[in-house]
Amino acid sequence: MKVIGNVLDITTTRDSRHKDVEVYLDSIEYLTSKKDGRYYQDFEYLEELETPLVITGDCLARVSGKKPDDGEYEFKVFDKEGEEYVHNPNKQLFLTLEYDFDENLTILSSAYYSVSMPNEEFTKFKTEREKEKSRKNWKGRKKS
Repeated sequence: MKVIGNVLDITTTRDSRHKDVEVYLDSIEYLTSKKDGRYYQDFEYLEELETPLVITGDCLARVSGKKPDDGEYEFKVFDKEGEEYVHNPNKQLFLTLEYDFDENLTILSSAYYSVSMPNEEFTKFKTEREKEKSRKNWKGRKKS
């Protein structure tokens, strides 16, 4: 995970001027909830990426304009469909930034990217990913 550009320049409204800001993510967490009797139970699937997912600043907008006390910034994520940007409420990005006063530098300490999806789609997606993983593991084994 890394950030190129000044992510703190991103405001509460999406703006194409921030396309130079790039956020590289190593993992995506997929979320769903399923009714278990009376209550909903949350399920998640964490996917570690071989090549990082890059989200550019023109697809992001901060949720709150105030500077957080703990350094955790929450962003709304927009999908680019043709020339239009459409807010996707199922995607969220959280970045925790720390400031080093000696170096005069803002440092990314953690990044969390989540995608919420319906239960049926989540189950199908999870089994598909696990099959791909097992296929990759079998390809590397030698026959004896």
